[in-house]
Amino acid sequence: MDPETFLVELYVLADEFCKTRLPPEASRPGPAAALARSEVLTLAVLGQWARFGSERDFWRYVQTRLRPYFPQLPSRPQFNRHLRRQQAALSGFALWLAARLGAATAPYEALDGTAVPTRNAKRRGRGWLPGVADIGKCLRRGWIAGLRLVVCVTPEGTVTGWGAGPASASDRALAATLLAQRAQPAPALPSAGAVASSVYLTDSGFAGAAYEARLQRALHAQLVAPPQTGSGRRWSRAARREVARRRQIVETVIGRLDGAFRLERERPHALGGFLARLAAKMALHNVCLWLNRQRAQPLLALAALFGW
Repeated sequence: MDPETFLVELYVLADEFCKTRLPPEASRPGPAAALARSEVLTLAVLGQWARFGSERDFWRYVQTRLRPYFPQLPSRPQFNRHLRRQQAALSGFALWLAARLGAATAPYEALDGTAVPTRNAKRRGRGWLPGVADIGKCLRRGWIAGLRLVVCVTPEGTVTGWGAGPASASDRALAATLLAQRAQPAPALPSAGAVASSVYLTDSGFAGAAYEARLQRALHAQLVAPPQTGSGRRWSRAARREVARRRQIVETVIGRLDGAFRLERERPHALGGFLARLAAKMALHNVCLWLNRQRAQPLLALAALFGW
């Protein structure tokens, strides 16, 4: 698929979502927005490809290649303001696509966490996100300065919910917040998604008999996690391998977010902008799955779907 065809199909999906799932935008003082909400969603999602080295690089591409599709193209700072205002809409778009991909019928979901570095951990000073980003340790990257992300995916790889917190936050705390938001939805965390089967496959970092029992009792969420060393609980090697095999899908999705969708190169200056771009990455992932399904291709086959 060439970039222009991908852009058109993406816009059709975004426009359908905006017309059928979102209320009309409230009127705002001042001149009318240069871009419609569906156009903002389209550009926000398109801009997450790793082919673009930065936001500046993406905007140069838009100005030189896509201006015929967006004749009233605003300046880059104006577009970034539009993007931040549409954070909830981008989250809703990603979750709407997840519903169309059959997330509600999944027998279980795989849950895992990853680090999102926002600056060099050895640099002095408070950085761009003081009070939000901090120092934490990740098994994949070691000590990092930034944020911690938890993601839920179906066995097919559809992203069904996510949440972020400081890098020092534990996976257990972030997972509990995400699952509590699913149990009692509120506008505070639109990215949490909805409950599917209430069964979550995780690694041993989430394990703990008391923790698992508390989630089961309070949130009706069943965590299936290999016990940690020294916990006194025992699993057979076959059971550990089976859980590891089934939850490998979340590792694959996180790897795609890091590489193909540029998450590992995020250097946000404001939390609102980061959360909006994070929602756009999740939407791009689900868009690719949806387009692959329409073409009867393997859902995770990016190379077969799109090439620059």
